[in-house]
Amino acid sequence: MHPPNEFWGRPEQVEKFAGRDPDHRLVEIVEGFSEPEATRVLDLGCAAGRNAVYLAERGFDVHALDASEPMVERTRQRLAEVLDPAEAERRASVGTMDHLGAFADDSFELVLALGILHQARSEDEWRRTLFEVGRVLAAGGLLLVASFAPGTDLRGEGVRPVPGEAHVREVVGVGRLYLLVADELDRAMEERGLEPVEPTETVRVDMDPGCRVVVNALYRKAAA
Repeated sequence: MHPPNEFWGRPEQVEKFAGRDPDHRLVEIVEGFSEPEATRVLDLGCAAGRNAVYLAERGFDVHALDASEPMVERTRQRLAEVLDPAEAERRASVGTMDHLGAFADDSFELVLALGILHQARSEDEWRRTLFEVGRVLAAGGLLLVASFAPGTDLRGEGVRPVPGEAHVREVVGVGRLYLLVADELDRAMEERGLEPVEPTETVRVDMDPGCRVVVNALYRKAAA
């Protein structure tokens, strides 16, 4: 476990993320759940709550986790407008994706990992994370993923390999990121009993400067 980059605690970044709309793929997926109040959702790397608040407003039993205390506090503030303050406090917590001991096995029907899995800084952290995600996801449950892939250079300042880490890159000005292409991500998930629900896609977005390459995927945990 490592401390979050101070970037995530800056007030301007917290408010920037608070102002974002919910993920468009999530909006489509939730239409398939007929009983939201009976559907438990875990939002990993919740940031300032854009997806958690959307789900809470629609009655889902959503729990949110982030390593950044300022992000979690902002999520709690926003959830308190939908739930009571005590419930908002319980639903949003500070923690990391590779240590989910607060949650029981097979306890979520949907896990969101949007912009978080690539934050693994080592192969060990990556493996712990996949183990934990697979553990807390119920049989038949869905895992929605958006994760950076090779080719990502967020500031256009270069990317360097990390000795001893096949998939970790040092992105100049950003830090270490764990980067997999779509096929590699699919194989890693299949090893944990998670099968693609639809073809995994890769999207490249050119910025000025830099670029980001994102793998978008949806997996289902095999029935026990």
